[in-house]
Amino acid sequence: MLKPVLSSGLDRAAHLRTDQEALNGLMAVPSTRVLRVFDGRFAWESDSKESVNLFFLGLDEANIAYFANHQNHAELADAYSLRDSNWPYLDQSIATYAVALTNWHATHQRCSRCGGDTEPILAGAARRCLVEGIDLYPRSDPAVIISVLDRDDRLLLGRQKVWPENKFSAFAGFVEPGESLEACVRRELMEECGVEIETVAYLGSQAWPFPASLMVAFQAIAENPLQARPDGIEIEEIKWFTRDELLRSYLSKEVLLPPRISIARRMIEHWYGTELHR
Repeated sequence: MLKPVLSSGLDRAAHLRTDQEALNGLMAVPSTRVLRVFDGRFAWESDSKESVNLFFLGLDEANIAYFANHQNHAELADAYSLRDSNWPYLDQSIATYAVALTNWHATHQRCSRCGGDTEPILAGAARRCLVEGIDLYPRSDPAVIISVLDRDDRLLLGRQKVWPENKFSAFAGFVEPGESLEACVRRELMEECGVEIETVAYLGSQAWPFPASLMVAFQAIAENPLQARPDGIEIEEIKWFTRDELLRSYLSKEVLLPPRISIARRMIEHWYGTELHR
């Protein structure tokens, strides 16, 4: 199993979401941090703490408060994305939360039941329909991601058509209605690379806010490794790797791997046995 990530180090402090006076007090504290977010990119607020489109995220172990400032414009010249950020783990976790939350607010301006306008409530943890008065909460879409091994402990990676020619990763897909996680693993592997599997073992999970996924990681053993082939629709190329082959390909840049922030990278390095560095 992957090394567990049990906590981001951020207490979401749900009891404060209904205490506007307490939140106003936190905003006046100099140590309070505000993350500006627009369209999946983010940067720490350098000076002012505007109260417009401000969502409460939580408190860290030192009781420092964190907020997300949902920007309605793209003036983030100093911004990062989760794919290129080298921030500490706590900051990356806060950014993941903030991006997911602001994405949801941006796409839920209207009620999914009646089409009426909605407004943020509970310091950004939900929205309320102004017509029907119902409360709407963010949802996470479950998805599986799988590292496929054969009986010789080789790793199978695939390349999507939309990726660069040398970028490879684990196989993944969304869980369909009424489908278990294990059934999704089997279906996705059969659809994408024609692999039938013997066993499925849980590895770990990761929130991935593009747009609002919960990635659940598994390891599977292929029954028919010689019959593995790309579907030609979503997956254009697949390759089996020994550890030596993957290291050589990675060092020579013949293979690009997922970013370090992603659970896909953790899964590959878990199989390899250590972190991969150039």
